Amino acid sequence: MGLAIAVAAGWGYLVASLRKINRIKMAQMDLRQNGFTIHSPSGEVVFSLAFQSGILDLDSCFREGDMLACTRSDKGHTFRFLIQIVEPEEKLMCYYVHWEAFATDAVVQHKVFWGEAHWYGGYEMSVQHWPIRLPGYQEPRPFVTSDVYSFRNGFGGILERYWLSSKAVAIKIVDSVPFHLGFNASERSLLFQARYKDSLYKPSQGKEPFPELNYHVCIGSDVTSIHKYMVRRYFKKPLKVPSENMFRFPIWSTWALYKKEINQDKVLEFAQTIRKYDFKYSHIEIDDMYMQNYGDFDFDPLKFPHVTEMFERLKKDGFNLTIWIHPFVHKKSPNFSVGLENRLFVMESMGQFPAMVKWWNGIGAILDFTNPSTREWFQSHLRQLRTKYGISSFKLDAGEMCYLPEQFSTFQPLLDPSTWSRHYAEMAIPFYELAEVRVGYQSQHISCFVRIVDRDSIWGHELGLKSVIPTVLTIGLLGYPFILPDMIGGNFLPNKTEGSVDLPDRELYIRWLELSAFLPAVQFSIPPWLYDRQVIEIAQVFMGLRESLVAPLLLELARNATATGDPIIRPIWWISPSDEFAHTADSQFLIGDTLLVAPVLEAGLLKRDVYLPAGKWRSHKGEIFEMTPTILTDYSVNLDEVAYFLLVS
Repeated sequence: MGLAIAVAAGWGYLVASLRKINRIKMAQMDLRQNGFTIHSPSGEVVFSLAFQSGILDLDSCFREGDMLACTRSDKGHTFRFLIQIVEPEEKLMCYYVHWEAFATDAVVQHKVFWGEAHWYGGYEMSVQHWPIRLPGYQEPRPFVTSDVYSFRNGFGGILERYWLSSKAVAIKIVDSVPFHLGFNASERSLLFQARYKDSLYKPSQGKEPFPELNYHVCIGSDVTSIHKYMVRRYFKKPLKVPSENMFRFPIWSTWALYKKEINQDKVLEFAQTIRKYDFKYSHIEIDDMYMQNYGDFDFDPLKFPHVTEMFERLKKDGFNLTIWIHPFVHKKSPNFSVGLENRLFVMESMGQFPAMVKWWNGIGAILDFTNPSTREWFQSHLRQLRTKYGISSFKLDAGEMCYLPEQFSTFQPLLDPSTWSRHYAEMAIPFYELAEVRVGYQSQHISCFVRIVDRDSIWGHELGLKSVIPTVLTIGLLGYPFILPDMIGGNFLPNKTEGSVDLPDRELYIRWLELSAFLPAVQFSIPPWLYDRQVIEIAQVFMGLRESLVAPLLLELARNATATGDPIIRPIWWISPSDEFAHTADSQFLIGDTLLVAPVLEAGLLKRDVYLPAGKWRSHKGEIFEMTPTILTDYSVNLDEVAYFLLVS
């Protein structure tokens, strides 16, 4: 009898050992051979991912505490896979996922399925929606900064390896990953890829080029709380707050009005007219072609024959002045030979000659900001300009990785090419109070305004008025609270303007002005007085409203952002994270938690639908709304109005 029992037990053990494992459960995660899913505490699948680098042999997996490791896949080559569980806070669970292939030509790729969730974050896009709408299909390519005005399919000058879902899931790709991103709109998926072969990325010195795909997936109780955790854990915070004047008063740029024909008389006339119409000002920004040659750090004496006297006069009238700066040096500039002699430029791949690059104003060398000597040389010229003329600060234009050639060498090897953009943005730090940059990558600590890329003078989502709110919301989620939404009315360029040949469309201009009055900074370039008396009066009213109502709130939130990293301009779901309607609200926003703004963004409309989340709200007209959440259908908004609501309780 005992022998029979022993034989039966042995047979049962043999059958069990031969049975293939097809699932391993780790907390809220179900790991399978071809990927994993994560469930909410209620059992809903909130995250789904497929492995595309091989099928795991789950029989090779073993646990050590909160970590699970697997050693075999169907591909045959040696690799390492592990998942580690981290529970940093109550109601929050994180998983660290690591897949490393020990082959130099290997590609590690995972596919994230969006499912029914709405997703946010990632990068600035030329066609910006909120939540993200994937633009078709894209094979994985290096996730590096690009100028999406000139290269519409790029990833944008402001980007982070971070995505967030309405199902309270957040993903952060580890900084050291040679990260390539692709997507597929038809199946609503992102492709995360790691590789060194045929890539811009380089392994660190002494390390084999074995690709690793490492990322953190965290699940929280709601979208707002999980985002706050991710920002605390993975993002830098601004160290200081920019000048209060940039929050209170408009910036006046010479670009859209004068383009490259700027000169001394036009600057003085511009300043005089600003004062004539009783507009206040943070500063005047002198834009493109005040110099003789690109790469010069001084004024063209023909255009500005008495530049010192000009600055003295403007200072006497209370104007701060900033000027346009960029990283390019043309051959005609005397600084080209200086750069050659001192090896200040990004070089071609062999390191013998400067890499000549094409940008929107021609062909030139580009400064190598990985070189400490270049950084000191560049900043010394900025300091000289400040000392010589009393210039307050600088508009640092360009800086995207797309302006480096395909093959190049730098003083310090760029393991991650976008770090060049960060080095360039850091040039603004000594001048942060009134400075602006248009690139951001792991650079939230730089305490200056980040400008969204140029807008066209059109209504739509492709770099038009409707793209402004989605772009500002996206950049805020990426950890950049001080956002400059570019010029009111857009760039006013030929073939990219809706309106007459002389000016952007009047209604478009007014609606753009009204929206901008509620954003962290306001910039005029096409001035209101080019239209008519009503436009001037609307501008004056909204700049007054900004100064009295909006700016005090912006400044309070700006100071808080240095500690929390919270955005100043927030999505509606920020205070209503479980509200499905709030997840897709793309044409209204919150300033902090208490001021809801719903501008009109459609041509010809004097009304709009407004969504009010739960709470007691008072409108700009004095109406009280307590039966919330609710949709105010066809809410009246005249041409000289913006619908805004204060949270009473």
